Amino acid sequence: MRIRVPAELRHRICAHLERAYPLEGCGFLLGLDGREREVREVIEARNGSGEDRRRRFAIAPEEFLAAEARARSAGLEVLGFYHSHPDHPARPSAHDAARAWPWYSYVIVSVGGGRAAEMTSWRRAGEGGPLESEELRCEPPGAPASSRG
Repeated sequence: MRIRVPAELRHRICAHLERAYPLEGCGFLLGLDGREREVREVIEARNGSGEDRRRRFAIAPEEFLAAEARARSAGLEVLGFYHSHPDHPARPSAHDAARAWPWYSYVIVSVGGGRAAEMTSWRRAGEGGPLESEELRCEPPGAPASSRG
């Protein structure tokens, strides 16, 4: 399992999550799913968690439906979600693991003191399976296709 995020989109994700700090920020990953996943667009979402938004995020169903419609109109899919872990490692919490849906990628960014640091990705291969690390490739702008292996 591998997901590729262009450097420009990585920068947009990190900038969004730094602005959300000290709360968890969240959003959508739109792209293509083939031999590897390729993120082509990101959409910021509102953290609508009714719990502690420093440690939890929730995306409203209507935002998910809007993201799906936007993806379809662009010939893309919602590949997954991104969110931050303020002042914590970029590893899934027990809460993240319990709520993760199969198939979708979950990109987590550690944001310490308001600065984005480590970015990781996770995916549950099947219903009831474990949340597993997914290889995350961030590529510079204009990287030739041959370097994308």
